[in-house]
Amino acid sequence: MSEVSIVRATVDDVHVLHPLVEAYRDFYKQAPSDKTLAYLSERLANNEAIVYLALVNGVAAGFTMIYPTFSTVSLSQIWLLNDLFVTPESRGNGIASTLMQTVEDAAREAGATRVFLRTANDNTAAQALYEGRGWVQDTVFRRYDIIF
Repeated sequence: MSEVSIVRATVDDVHVLHPLVEAYRDFYKQAPSDKTLAYLSERLANNEAIVYLALVNGVAAGFTMIYPTFSTVSLSQIWLLNDLFVTPESRGNGIASTLMQTVEDAAREAGATRVFLRTANDNTAAQALYEGRGWVQDTVFRRYDIIF
């Protein structure tokens, strides 16, 4: 039987996290980058991100990365669940849901009033996961980006 554990990553875990992040970036059609390792190290060393690793029998099987931020409207801390990834061979075992539960619990404990995310329009598997957990699609606000 597989043992799944969720651990909060530290800067010491970047070499375990790195291949997962590159696989996640590949899912979004991004080429591997020599900047990824430094990016992850900086986010963790500067406490700019919270990362949870899912381990199956001690082997990294997924991760989620959250960026805590704030809302002037709600006058509270809110969390951006920016990244969620489970390796293809580990999917279908509830790992993504367990990672999300970890994030939801940690956000509540930290005093955040909301966790938000965005996903690709065609990522129906992720959408089903989110909606199945009670997350609702935003119908009030429209998102705009400017890319440099």
